[in-house]
Amino acid sequence: MNFERIREKLNILADAAKYDVSCSSSGSKRTNTNKGLGDSSGMGICHSYTEDGRCVSLLKILLTNHCIFDCAYCVTRRSNDIKRAAFKIQEVVDLTINFYRRNYIEGLFLSSGIFKNADYTMERLIAVAKKLRQEENFNGYIHLKSIPGASDELMYEAGLYADRLSVNIEIPTVSGLKLLAPDKKHEDFTKPMLKVKNELIRFKNERKIIKSTPKYAPAGQSTQMIVGATGETDKDIMYSATHFYKNFNMKRVYYSGYVPVADDSRLPSIGSQVPMLRENRLYQTDWLLRFYGFAVNEILNNDHPNLDVDVDPKLSWALRNMQHFPVDVNKADKRMLARIPGLGLKSVQKIVNARKFRKLNWDHLKKIGVALNRAKYFMICDSRNWESRDLDAEKIKGMILQHSAGKFRNQYSTQLSLFN
Repeated sequence: MNFERIREKLNILADAAKYDVSCSSSGSKRTNTNKGLGDSSGMGICHSYTEDGRCVSLLKILLTNHCIFDCAYCVTRRSNDIKRAAFKIQEVVDLTINFYRRNYIEGLFLSSGIFKNADYTMERLIAVAKKLRQEENFNGYIHLKSIPGASDELMYEAGLYADRLSVNIEIPTVSGLKLLAPDKKHEDFTKPMLKVKNELIRFKNERKIIKSTPKYAPAGQSTQMIVGATGETDKDIMYSATHFYKNFNMKRVYYSGYVPVADDSRLPSIGSQVPMLRENRLYQTDWLLRFYGFAVNEILNNDHPNLDVDVDPKLSWALRNMQHFPVDVNKADKRMLARIPGLGLKSVQKIVNARKFRKLNWDHLKKIGVALNRAKYFMICDSRNWESRDLDAEKIKGMILQHSAGKFRNQYSTQLSLFN
């Protein structure tokens, strides 16, 4: 084995994989059997964090950065003058096992540029996972990036060896995809997604009858959208995400701010990177839709097509809908409690459990962990007068922002004092 050449390939193909954020994942439980290697055990992979705070990682690489397509937003596009490389199947297998034995990684995230055609590339990705499972008895986490346009037969086989599958939708809108990647079709992305969805449903039904049914992508499927490459609004992005959650049973949708990699009139100029805060607001909205019972049109609509920068989407919704407040924490149902800014789901459950035994007051809520600096403007408790009875939404917003700014100033001053 030419170790210098392997190291060169690793530098090239690991760097090329950094733009894909959809590998932060988990949900799989592949138990180690027959004294094999690894055990995914439901933990997150790729510099994600487990519930007990541990950081876990995986080998994240492309099989190749050669590509037959010329997508304007992609660093590995055909016309880009970059150094190209490609791993052999056995090289990826050996790297994964050797890195695992040295305790560098706990799994593998494998994607690829498309060379020759979609099926040829997908076959090689599957071959890596198959060798790891069958020849190396590797039970660690494997995430395969499915190739748009791959056949149903290959998508089925991929799910037998991978814990998670994902097809990046890339551009949130069909019109944006046509503009920046005219060689690609929207159905090339949705067809593999639909196959994975149907196979997951079939596995679940067969598993009820035959316990020995082979696992199929136990961590489900995910996708990723590039944010800011075209002129889409936050409304466009989140309506698209909702569509994929609803129609393809996505485990996660990831949002990746576009990093300008080309001087192209169709794209934002070099140096105009999408602010990290926009990504953060999209993830916050995604969380509200999946766990807090919000509908997407409540947060984003024609009157409010973009998320506020200065406040989070939950607070923004509350300020625009003051007619629903104040909420009595001793009487409201869980759905309405979860809509109070400053109340997380854990706090909501604690409130519901605690009020079975007594009427709650403000001191109780402080002990529960409610962020009263913002929640107090939207709820009543123990017959106390409502904090915002004489305030409108703009004044409430100003007071919350003033408090937040003061808090961060105090934290910053404390940090500086440590070095003085």
